[in-house]
Amino acid sequence: MKRLVAILFALLPLIVHGQDSDYKITSFLNEGIKAPNTHHIGDAWLNFLLKADNSIDYNITQATFSPNSTLDWHKHTTPQVLIIIEGEGYYQERGKEPIILKKGDVIKCEKDIEHWHTSAVGSKVSYIAIYGSEPTVWTEKLTKEYYDSVAEKLQRN
Repeated sequence: MKRLVAILFALLPLIVHGQDSDYKITSFLNEGIKAPNTHHIGDAWLNFLLKADNSIDYNITQATFSPNSTLDWHKHTTPQVLIIIEGEGYYQERGKEPIILKKGDVIKCEKDIEHWHTSAVGSKVSYIAIYGSEPTVWTEKLTKEYYDSVAEKLQRN
């Protein structure tokens, strides 16, 4: 019994001074919420890791797209950084050739550059997007036919 009491007294400070519950913790291991098909075709999930507020002027969002999905052309009023954490996807800026992005790749899109990014035909993709607090500007629908032509071209190369 004395041993049990000694152990409890030894552990009590650790229990009392454990992790502060006031911290706001998010995880990119969570899938997030299923996004409505407003600016994409296919299934997508969004995990809002950090939202801009009075103390920070950028968002950090994890997006996961099922294979063979499209995302519409868009731009941001600040640069955007994409960090690919799983799978394979496509990325294209207006006027440039599309490219394949793979796990571990990091790409920066400058502000006001029209672009799109999404999953590859045979792979889902999950990425962390870092971008400003202003809403995304959606510019043009990316058709399934265009997406398919990009996929075919990239698979040949």
